[in-house]
Amino acid sequence: MTRKLILDLDTGIDDALAIAYALGSPEAELIGITTTYGNVLVEDSARNSLAVLDLLGAPHVPVYPGLPHALARDGFEVLEISAFIHGRNGVGDVALTPSPRAAEGTSAVDFIIEASRTHGEDLVYVPTGPLTNLAAALEKDPGLAQRLTVVLMGGALTVSGNVSPWSEANISQDPEAADAVLRSGVSATMVGLDVTLQTLLTYEHTRRWRDLGTAAGTFLADMTDYYIRAYETTAPGLGGCGLHDPLAVGVAVDPSLVTMLPINLAVDLAGPTRGRTIGDVARLSAPRTSRAAVAVDTERFLAEFMSRITALARGR
Repeated sequence: MTRKLILDLDTGIDDALAIAYALGSPEAELIGITTTYGNVLVEDSARNSLAVLDLLGAPHVPVYPGLPHALARDGFEVLEISAFIHGRNGVGDVALTPSPRAAEGTSAVDFIIEASRTHGEDLVYVPTGPLTNLAAALEKDPGLAQRLTVVLMGGALTVSGNVSPWSEANISQDPEAADAVLRSGVSATMVGLDVTLQTLLTYEHTRRWRDLGTAAGTFLADMTDYYIRAYETTAPGLGGCGLHDPLAVGVAVDPSLVTMLPINLAVDLAGPTRGRTIGDVARLSAPRTSRAAVAVDTERFLAEFMSRITALARGR
C-alpha cells in the first residue's frame, strides 16, 4: 500500500532532509507540504520548501500556507539559537535557487481537512514543527480526529528536552496546540528526542552526497555539514547531527522502525514544566489513541535513509 503523506514543515535543514526522504521512499507519495513557523518564518518555510522540491525533481508537489504563529500569541520571531543551528535562511546559509512557483491559495488548515476526506486511512500527516495548523484544523472540523493518522516529530518522554530540562523545541513553540492535538483522540505517534538523538549523521555520510557531483548532492552535503558544525557547538559529545524530521517520515512509512509505548499523552501548560510531554493521568484507563516511540532500529533506519536520499540525489 502506498502511503499518501502530507509534511507540515518549518523548513530548516532536517525538514529539507525529510522532504528528500519522503521523495526517495517508494512506499510513499508526497501529496503536499503545509508550512509552519519555527526554524524560519512561515513565508520562508514556503519559499524553502518550493525550492527544495524543485531541486529534487518534484515541482508537482503543492505547498500550502499555514498559520504564522502560536494560537495564544500575536506574532513570532525566529530565535537566535534556531538561526544558529539552521542558518539565517533556514538551510545552512547555502544558496538555493528560488522556485518560480508560489504557495497555493488554499490554506494549510483547509488542505488537511480536504485531504483527510479524500484519502482516508491511506493518509498520514507528518508535522515536524509546532502543531498549530493541526490544532486549528481539529477545531474547525472535530471529526478530523477520527479520520487522520498523525506521526509527529516533537516531545521527549524518557529524556530531557532541548530548550529546557522538560520541553522539546517543537512542542515549546505552541504547547496549547500540542496539548489540544494529543487530547483530541486523533491517532498520534510521537517521534521525540527519545529516538531522534539516536539517529545521527556524520561528515562521512555527507561526503557520499558530495562525491556524487550533482547539484542536489552538493546542496544536501553543504547544508547538512552546516548542521553538523552547529551540533559540534550545541551538543559536542553527540557525534553528529540528529535526524529528527527524517525519522518521523521514516516511521510514517514504516512503523516497525521504532518500538512504541501506547500511552495517552498530554502537555503541561503552566509552571516550570510548561511544554513537557507526559502521560495524561486523566486518561490512564481510557483507550490509547497515542503512542510514544521509545526505541529505534538505528542501523536499519540510517541504511535506508542514506540509500534513498543518495539515489534521489544521484539523479539530480
